[in-house]
This record gives sequence, C-alpha cells and structure tokens, in this order.
Amino acid sequence: MTTFALVGAGPGLGLATARRFGTAGHRVALVSRSIQHQDNLAAELARENIHARGFTADVLDPDSLTSALHEAADTLGPVEILQFSPVPRGDFMKPVLDTAATDLDDPLAFSVKGPVACVNAVLPGMRALGRGTLLFVNGGSAVRPNPKVAGTSIAFAAESAYAAMLHDALAPENIHVAQLIVPGAIHPDAEHSSPKALAERLYAIHTERGAFRYYAEPMPA
Repeated sequence: MTTFALVGAGPGLGLATARRFGTAGHRVALVSRSIQHQDNLAAELARENIHARGFTADVLDPDSLTSALHEAADTLGPVEILQFSPVPRGDFMKPVLDTAATDLDDPLAFSVKGPVACVNAVLPGMRALGRGTLLFVNGGSAVRPNPKVAGTSIAFAAESAYAAMLHDALAPENIHVAQLIVPGAIHPDAEHSSPKALAERLYAIHTERGAFRYYAEPMPA
C-alpha cells in the first residue's frame, strides 16, 4: 500500500483529492499547519473507509515539511503521489509597484523552498518504488503574470520553472511531474473548477502520465 501525500490539506480541493486518491486505494497523509483541520478531514474520510492521518508542518519551514513527509512514509507507507497545493496568504498579493524586495521573502519560501523540501523528502521513496507522481497546483498567475498580485506571480513562475525541470529530469525514472493551472476561483458549482472536477483531473493526470502542464479550463482572454 502506498501513500498520497497532500501538502496544503483543507476542506475544499484538498478533501476532494484526498477522497479521490483514497478511494483508489492509497493511504492519505494530510499535511497542514492545523491539527484541527487534519482531524476533521481524517474523520470525514474514515467514514468512507479511507485511511487518512494528519501530519503537522508549515510550508514556510522546510525542516517541518521534511519531518512530516518522512513520518508519513514511515507510518502509512512510501509516498507514491505528492500533491503540493497550499493556498498562498493574502499578503503575498500586493500590486507590483507596492512590492518591496522583502515582500518576496515569504512567497518565494512558500512556492520554491517548500516544494524543493517536499520533493527531496519523497524522492528517495519513489525511486525505491520505481514510480511516482509529483503534482503541482497553481493559479493563472503562474503562466500569465498579474501586476495586481506580484508576489504570487513571481513565486508561482519560479515554482513552475522548478517543476518543469523536474518533469524532464525525472521522466527517465518513471516519476511523472505535472502542473495543473486553475485560472479562476475554485467553486463547488463550477463545471471544470469545482473541487470534485479538479480532483478527477488530478487523478487522471497521475494515471495517464502525459504532458507537464494542464489547464482546468481555458485562460480568460
């Protein structure tokens, strides 16, 4: 039995993807800062006979991410799938002309150092399995910079570059790296960007193992 590790576990997309991968037979590691969120999600998943457990970490603290993912693998089984989809803080989203150098410290730590720590934590286990999937979920500013949200635009672009390099470097090892761009808001009633629809898309990306970048729906003109 292998593990689906979710970094940024919450009640929307996180719960939906945990449910989708758990239903497929994976154990679920719920990684977040909030123990209460972890307990609530694990209890809901348990009612559906999905084995899930919480692990506490802060995306801005790479050491905590490493420890949480190592503990998850030791407790639940090797991590076969990692999804990195934490929600950025509101203060990452200042207009470009109001953004100082120090305003980029946390966005870059969040979107670059965090993913690097996560990948380095799970990669040895994936190599031992001989397979794996790394899933990155980003907003539209990752591919079309938005001057109203400079911090995330810059940090998501850096995360995208890192993930794209991983895609090429790890493909020969049967480790698939992919990015799903969600151009607009995630909403329960959205046809293509509801939590359930996005979870199905992420599961298909994992199983079909094709290109690097996917879009939940077309980018607005």
